[in-house]
Amino acid sequence: MSIELKQVSHTYSEGSAFQSVALKNISLKIEDGEFVCLVGHTGCGKSTLVQHLNGLLKPTSGQVLVDGEDLNGEHVDRRKLRQRVGLVFQYPEYQLFEETVAKDIGFGPKNLGLDAAQIDARVRRAMERVHMDYNKYAQRSPFELSGGQMRRVAIAGVLAMEPEVLILDEPTAGLDPRGRDRILTMLEELHREGGTIVMVSHSMDDVARLATRVIVLAHGELVMTGTPREIFTRPERMEEIGLGVPDAARLCAELRRRGLDLPEDLYTQAELKEHILRAWKEARRAE
Repeated sequence: MSIELKQVSHTYSEGSAFQSVALKNISLKIEDGEFVCLVGHTGCGKSTLVQHLNGLLKPTSGQVLVDGEDLNGEHVDRRKLRQRVGLVFQYPEYQLFEETVAKDIGFGPKNLGLDAAQIDARVRRAMERVHMDYNKYAQRSPFELSGGQMRRVAIAGVLAMEPEVLILDEPTAGLDPRGRDRILTMLEELHREGGTIVMVSHSMDDVARLATRVIVLAHGELVMTGTPREIFTRPERMEEIGLGVPDAARLCAELRRRGLDLPEDLYTQAELKEHILRAWKEARRAE
C-alpha cells in the first residue's frame, strides 16, 4: 500500500485575518514496507502533514492518493480508507476513556460491527504487539497504569483496527528512558513484521535507530529527503534548518577533528563503536 502527496498545500483559516500557511506544494510518496521519519523544527508542518495521510485534513490544493485513489475524491469511502491508515496522535493516552484496558482497545473493532470473539482476538493480538500481558492488564482500568503503559494501550487501540500503515506523532514524547525504549523496540518489531510506519520525531537518535528514509520539513516545505546516512552526513545543512544530527555523528565529527581516522558517514552508535575498536586494535598491533 502506497500513499502519495501531489503538490499538497494547506492553509488554516484561509481568507481570514488569521490565515496561516502550514504546507507548501509538498510532493512525496511513502512506499509499502518503509519506516519513514518526518523531522523539522516546531511549527514546520509535520503534524499537519500526517493528518492529511488519512484524510483528517483536506488539502487546500493538491491530492493525497492511497494506492492511487484520491483520498478526497467525490465518491471515495473515506471511512474505509481511514481504517487502512491508523493515526496515533501525540499524547494519545489523553483519549483513553473506557473502564477497562480491553474495552478501550476493543472500542474501534466494536464500531466495525465485529462479533465478541473477533473483538477479543483483536484485543489480545494488539496487546501482545505492544508487550502487555492480556491476563495481567485486560481488566484493569487504563487510568491505574503508568504513563508509558497508558501510551501503549492507546497505540494498541489503533493496532486493533489492523491498519496497513501506522502513523505516530511523537510517540515517545514525555516518556522516561525505559518507557521510550519500550515504544521504540515495539516499533522496530512492527516494522520487521512488514508494517509501513510513518513517525514524527524531534529525536535524531530515534530517527537514526529506526528510519529507512528521512523527510525533512522547514517552514512548510520539503527541503530534504533520503536515507539516514544521506541526511546525517550533511550536518551543516541540518544546522541551517535548525536541527541537529545523532549524538554518534557529532562525536564522530569531533574525533575526526582530533585526528582519529574515521569515515565521514558514521551516524549510529554501533557503527562508531565498531570503527573505534578497530582503530584501537590496529594501533595496538602497530606498537
